[in-house]
Amino acid sequence: MSYPHLPTTQAAVLAVREVAGHFRRTGEVTEEIGADRVSRSPAVTPSPWTAGAEELLPHEAYIELSGTPSVQVRLYADGDASVCVEGVDCPDLDRDVVPAFLASVYGGLAHLRRRAFPPSCHLVVPLPCGTEHRAYVSPLELTGWLLSRRR
Repeated sequence: MSYPHLPTTQAAVLAVREVAGHFRRTGEVTEEIGADRVSRSPAVTPSPWTAGAEELLPHEAYIELSGTPSVQVRLYADGDASVCVEGVDCPDLDRDVVPAFLASVYGGLAHLRRRAFPPSCHLVVPLPCGTEHRAYVSPLELTGWLLSRRR
């Protein structure tokens, strides 16, 4: 699967639904629209003279996907996203990589990397172009799914 640029939150929600459907997952979407409803205001407010109607109102979405591992996605109005996999927060993702992130998690590419000295544990999720997202995992957060992803 290849993933195009996702210019809006709605485009990202549709892409997440497509990936979830590909891996036989369902999801529940909660959307917040309007400056008084979103948790973070956009860094730059578009001009009403040049912006399209969908750019005038900030739009955020929270998606909770079914199955194991437990996955929650938060899409922000400013193009950022955060994904929580089995209680492990993966913040500061670009909205465009969320579909690839989910495909790596559901496709079995995400793994747990542990190091004995100095002791550390990270969830590693491969992304397009040879990059990867690493998130620290506390020993208290280890679940059965995370332990099954040990390398």
